[in-house]
Amino acid sequence: MRASFIAHVKELLRGLGHLEAKPMFGGHGLYCDGAFFAIVLDDVLYLKADAQSRPRFVAAGLEPFVYARQGKRASLNYYRAPAEALESPEAALAWSREAVAAALRARR
Repeated sequence: MRASFIAHVKELLRGLGHLEAKPMFGGHGLYCDGAFFAIVLDDVLYLKADAQSRPRFVAAGLEPFVYARQGKRASLNYYRAPAEALESPEAALAWSREAVAAALRARR
């Protein structure tokens, strides 16, 4: 994974809040004000979803984050960010705010 990709994502999300990138899963977890809302792996941004926000990700045709676990495919509640979220700060912020909201709901 290129450090430049993480820097690009952080630049797009500059208005979101205090961002931290922490190593995990061979990639990085992104935190906004302490809320774990995204995974960056192999230069792909995955955003947190939940029952409330998942329909938007599915309707946009976005793929869930899937990994191999004990020889089986498993998924987490994270979906690939749409291409426009990596090109436009406005789109990046809109999708990421939804992911942060899902992360905060999961804390309850």
